Amino acid sequence: MNWKRATIAAATAAPVIGLLAWGMTRDPNNIPSPLPGREAPAFQLAVFAPGQGELRRPMGDTVRLASLRGQVVVLNFWASWCLACRDEHSLLSMVAQEYIGKPVTFLGVLYNDVPDKGRAWIAEMGGQSYPSVDDPGARVAIDYGLYGVPETFFLDVNGRVAYKNTGPVTPTVLRRKIDSLMVAGAAAGAAKGAGDSAKADAAGKDVKARTGR
Repeated sequence: MNWKRATIAAATAAPVIGLLAWGMTRDPNNIPSPLPGREAPAFQLAVFAPGQGELRRPMGDTVRLASLRGQVVVLNFWASWCLACRDEHSLLSMVAQEYIGKPVTFLGVLYNDVPDKGRAWIAEMGGQSYPSVDDPGARVAIDYGLYGVPETFFLDVNGRVAYKNTGPVTPTVLRRKIDSLMVAGAAAGAAKGAGDSAKADAAGKDVKARTGR
């Protein structure tokens, strides 16, 4: 009967409609990542675009993530064919200069592209203050679970992924994340220093107690 068919069709369609309605409320850029809170995947990659001024690194220099421990790291994955990367390029370059002299490192990672095209794109965009490294075969991108470009990862001073931004990063997110991670890193350093001092004092008292001096 027609009413039975209609009931079955409605029952079948309801979950699909519900799923679509739920999807309409979600931010398509808010793609969850398993990395935040975990140690950032290690890498060592060669510089193909050196950057400028105080942030410059020699062409061909190897950047090892392990050597950046103790600093906040802004890791930006980009490509010359990525239109959305244009929307954030000048911001990233400008903010990187704002943090010169502070424990913050900006690093670009070329994704599914070739260095020659990457350098030409940087020149077309008016330069880039911080260096970029090549990622042959997108092996590092795979380790970071990249969905596409641009994506920016914020790493804390202990080398853990603190936050992932999908799509062009905004000035508010960029500065807020860096500042909060710098404050957290300074607090952790102060707490460690206080702990080390307390241990040293306790050790000194123990020596005095044993030697009577």
